[in-house]
Amino acid sequence: MSATPDTIVHLLRHGEVHNPQGVLYGRRDGFHLSALGNRMAERIAESIGDRDITHLVASPLERAQETARPLAAARGLEIVTDERVIESTTVFEGLSFGEGAMTLVKRPSLWKHLRNPFTPSWGESYKAIAARMMAAVEDARVAAQGHEAVLVSHQLPIWTARLHVEKRSFLHDPRSRQCTLCSLTSFHFVGERLAQVSYSEPAGDLIPAGDRKAPFSAGGAPEENRP
Repeated sequence: MSATPDTIVHLLRHGEVHNPQGVLYGRRDGFHLSALGNRMAERIAESIGDRDITHLVASPLERAQETARPLAAARGLEIVTDERVIESTTVFEGLSFGEGAMTLVKRPSLWKHLRNPFTPSWGESYKAIAARMMAAVEDARVAAQGHEAVLVSHQLPIWTARLHVEKRSFLHDPRSRQCTLCSLTSFHFVGERLAQVSYSEPAGDLIPAGDRKAPFSAGGAPEENRP
């Protein structure tokens, strides 16, 4: 068997969201890409639009759909909406985290949700996230056999999928996630075998200095929600 990967499934994180109040938007409707986020999406189309991408999937949330559109236009592809690559659930959804970690410190009623970072106790389990993401990756691999596929998703689901395939612990500091806005976490397959994981940041130069990390650590709690 050739050692050259014959199918690549890229997990693309969405671009910057317009969120001036710093709300943890989670699965809420009404959160769209900012002007910068749209530039990031265009950059993705410019960077990988000439690759052999034959299958394009996106989370149903607006920010993912909007990130996928320039690439869909560049490749002449339909966007397949897949609930399995949606953002994870969290009890913190709708809260404003403008004060970072102090938001939790000042709200004792929320502390009970932090009791077990291994699960995690504040939302959808890491195992459940990994299972649905890997099912979507496998279907994309089959659909794009011999070519490339792109799945537009969200930071925590993408990072959880990577931790799963690399056989690493799900427990982590959100600030350590290698998954910036409009980054590509790419799974390279030889036949059905995952041979390599690579990572790139086609829009990395568009991310303002100081905005590359999640604002606070709670053992895997809320991802960054920048304006």
